[in-house]
Amino acid sequence: MSRSTPPPRCRLGQRARDDRGSESVELAILLPVAILVLAMLVVGARIALAGDRISGVAGIAAREASLARSSAAAQQLATASATEALSSRDLHCVDVQVTVDTAGFRSAPGTAASVTVVVSCTVDLSDVGAPGFPGSRTLRDTATSPLDPARDLS
Repeated sequence: MSRSTPPPRCRLGQRARDDRGSESVELAILLPVAILVLAMLVVGARIALAGDRISGVAGIAAREASLARSSAAAQQLATASATEALSSRDLHCVDVQVTVDTAGFRSAPGTAASVTVVVSCTVDLSDVGAPGFPGSRTLRDTATSPLDPARDLS
């Protein structure tokens, strides 16, 4: 004679617990969280990559500006070299601003002077498409380069 185990008895007024469908509820809760974490990783990686690529661009522009003979030429050279350096590094900026401090060109020949360049690049992040994330991020790089003390003597 074989005995079968009777089903577990519940207390009066309680039903046996049924776990059917709990995986679906867990997935419905965790899937948006996973997508949000993935979007955060993509945005963070793009900002880090753009920050790495813009690093040194102002140095290139400042060196070019320091070779100029006038403040107007320094502005033109710095803007052209910064734009070229950004495009050669495959950094697609929505807006590029190059600010050149050319006060050093007004100093007397033979005195120490410098030129400072600030490059700002606005990177578009709107294609990530996650709600709550910024649509763009502005990155900046600054560099100073000395002017030749004999620049007006030659």
